[in-house]
Amino acid sequence: MTEVLSQDEIDQLLTAINAGDTEPEVFKPAADTRKIKIYDFKRPDKFSKEQIRTVSIMHETFARLTTTSLSAQLRSMVHVHVASVDQLTYEEFIRSIPTPTTLAIVNMDPLKGNAILEIDPAVTFSIIDRLFGGSGEGTKTQHELTDIESAVMEGIIVRILGNMREAWTQVIDLRPRLGQIDTNPQFAQIVPPTDMVVLVTLETKVGDVEGMMNFCIPYLTIEPIVNKLSVQFWYSSARRTSTTENLTVLKDKLSVVDVNVVAEIGKIDIPVRDVLSLRTGDVVRLYNVQIGEPFALNVGNKTKFLCRPGVIGKKMAVQVVKKIADFEHEGFEELESEGEGLL
Repeated sequence: MTEVLSQDEIDQLLTAINAGDTEPEVFKPAADTRKIKIYDFKRPDKFSKEQIRTVSIMHETFARLTTTSLSAQLRSMVHVHVASVDQLTYEEFIRSIPTPTTLAIVNMDPLKGNAILEIDPAVTFSIIDRLFGGSGEGTKTQHELTDIESAVMEGIIVRILGNMREAWTQVIDLRPRLGQIDTNPQFAQIVPPTDMVVLVTLETKVGDVEGMMNFCIPYLTIEPIVNKLSVQFWYSSARRTSTTENLTVLKDKLSVVDVNVVAEIGKIDIPVRDVLSLRTGDVVRLYNVQIGEPFALNVGNKTKFLCRPGVIGKKMAVQVVKKIADFEHEGFEELESEGEGLL
């Protein structure tokens, strides 16, 4: 193929020949410093780098929750962490996983469509062996799951999906549900082979057994919320949720705290000797109280309500009639009139 020279290279060649510095045949073309990025139009990128990074952050939370829940359920050391987040075609994903394997078809309600949670056979049989009372070594021969093994894995997958719901809370109130479990990838055609998917690969270790756990989400399923997959949106949502949750926890804790509530008839300053000389039937003049006026109801050491005296059965009681704030602008706290009350 004949090489085509750029205009700069032609000018350099002519200048060198005219000056007699070099021969035409020994001239070397200038190096091309342009950065060229290969782009395949058959499989266009659907997710930006920021969106991929946000998906990775979300599933790091999912990995931590899954590590804790599986460790507690299996009574064994379990470690899960995000190895990579990639976008590829669905066909490439199906070809990359072994046969047989554990494929959970997950309904992504309220999003449309399904996703796939694939668990490496080594991890699957290690979990089953551990739940059946073994040491968690698994089995060296791979086979399709029996009905009992499938039922056991359903319980594990349902718990994992619960962790996924919590990890996605900052973006959407996801309610993932297990549809069915397959073992042959060829039977799990949730989207056309050429459709793009985002694949979250999680390295999973159960005891001494290591394997992969893959979560495959089609672009068509995640498309309605793709604009929310930004780090800024995720962190701002996390802060709002954290604040709301903290307030809710505080309200729940405070609602069961005991406080003293005192109905105060009035006040007066008298010497101690007068207190010691008080007898039944004595009359004490109180400050700032008139006959028929409501009493102050103190919560702790703060006056919060106004109340009127009464009885319930054989017990004394008060009836709350107003919040103290309703009377503040009417000068209730500045009343200086005197009244009488019986002690």
